[in-house]
Formats: sequence, C-alpha cells, structure tokens
Amino acid sequence: MATIYQNPTLKPHPETSGGQQRSYDGYVEPDTRIPPKARPVFEDVSVNGVVIPEADILAEAQNHPAENPGEAVRAAARALAIRELLLQEARRQGIDDVDLEEEDGRAETQDDARIRVLMEREVQAPSASEEECRRFYEHNRERFRSAPLYEVRHILLAAHEDDGSAREAARRTAQELCEALNADPSGFANAAAEYSACMSSGEGGRLGQVSRGETVAEFEAALEELAEGEISKAPVATRFGFHVIALDRAIPGKDLPFDHVHERIAAWLEAASWSRAVSQYIGILASNAKISGVSFEQTEGPLVQ
Repeated sequence: MATIYQNPTLKPHPETSGGQQRSYDGYVEPDTRIPPKARPVFEDVSVNGVVIPEADILAEAQNHPAENPGEAVRAAARALAIRELLLQEARRQGIDDVDLEEEDGRAETQDDARIRVLMEREVQAPSASEEECRRFYEHNRERFRSAPLYEVRHILLAAHEDDGSAREAARRTAQELCEALNADPSGFANAAAEYSACMSSGEGGRLGQVSRGETVAEFEAALEELAEGEISKAPVATRFGFHVIALDRAIPGKDLPFDHVHERIAAWLEAASWSRAVSQYIGILASNAKISGVSFEQTEGPLVQ
C-alpha cells in the first residue's frame, strides 16, 4: 500500500497520553499550551558603553505622556540617552563641581547644573531683531487680539451625564423654555428663578461678562454662534445638563499694538532659536558617539523641549 508520507523518515508515532502533541522521527511539534517567552519591552540602551538601567527608563516614562506605553518608553529612553550624552561631554570638558541654582523654589541637582553650564558654554542663540519680531507679528495677527467678551444670561436644567432619563427630561424642559422665551423674552428672569440650578438664578440668570476659556467648550461654541440679543433656539448640552442661553451683548476682540507684544514675541523667537541650536548641538555629539537602543534621528520638532 502506498504511503501518504513523502519523506519516509517522518513516520507518525501514536499519540501519547496526557494530551501531548503527535511527534515524528526527527521532529516534535511545539506544545501550543505553553505561551512563548515575552520579548523585552525594549533593547538595551547605552551611550558610549554606559548602559541606562531599564528601571530608570520606566520611571522616566511617567514624565512623557503618549498615546500608548510604548511611545512613552521610547521617549523616556531617548531623553535619558540625551542626558547621559550631555553629562559625558560635561565631564570631558572638566565641568565638575558647579554652584547650584534655584528656580521656582527647587534647587537643581549637580548633574542638572553641569548640563546647564555646558549649554551656556556651547550653545549660543541669536537674539530676535525688531524686524523679525514685526514680521512674526504681521504674519500671526490672530494671535495678538484681545479675547471677545460676552454679556450672558442662562438657565441651567441640571442632569448628570450618566442619568439618561433625567437628561431626557431636562432636555425636553429646556426645549420648551427655548420656544417660550423666543416668543416672549421678557419672561427670562422669572424662568431662571423657577427652573435654573445655577447660582445665577436669583440674578435673572446673569453670568456677567465671560471670555474664552471661562466656560465649558460647548457653552462657548454656542455663544460664538448667537447674535447679539438672541436666545438659543435649542438647548445647549454640557456635562452639567442643558442650558438656555441669552446673549445680551458681544464685545469683539481688538488687535493688540505691536509695542504691547514686542517683548513677548522676542522671547518666543529666541526660545525657538535656542531650542534649534540645542538640537543641532546634540546632533553633533550623537554623531560622534556610540549609541544603541535609541534613535536620535530628528523627525518633527527639536530633540529637546
């Protein structure tokens, strides 16, 4: 009888007891019940032969918010590798005992001080000229406007986000109020006193003047859509519940004069220039060093912040 096994050396053995896998002469199938050994989270990271401990990298990862743990670990490894690279260069230049400085009530460590002195010695960033500042100002006028102000009243129908039935009841009541107050705006203060869960209910719902960032995003977006003197046609949902909003007055933002923002612009430009200079310096050091387990290739933004 012809055999179905083309290689005569691969002949089946009877299955053994205990659920072991079928084996063949010269070959044993892996037992898939035993999970494979996990790979390390990352390869060893070293700078010129100095290994950065894995525990230090994992601890540093807490200081690098990221979309996933892997990205945080890679960012931490890169940051510690840069730090080690700079410390090695500081030692090579004989930067040893350095007077410590204090910032925001926190004294720097000796290693921090060595790196600071190294940066002060090796990195020079040009100051921003007035012409450069004016050019930046003209190209970014939207960044140099005072925020608009809104004089607002509202009625809050409170309902927690997790309470579906309460949310629906609050929405229905808020919708009825929107319709009634659009038909007769004079009843706003009475409605606020009767229905609003906000402390402003005793003041006719008045919140006074509010600016950007002082209310939740949904409320702020609704304000920007309302015309002066208008009451919202539909309730505005936030995590607090549903709001009926009346915009009494909108005061548009104004362009800030160049003289008012000159120093701020100069500081921004000089900080950006310094950051680029530091990145270039680190790139030079890295090109002359033996580094493993981490990439110093610059993609977007500087190597250090």
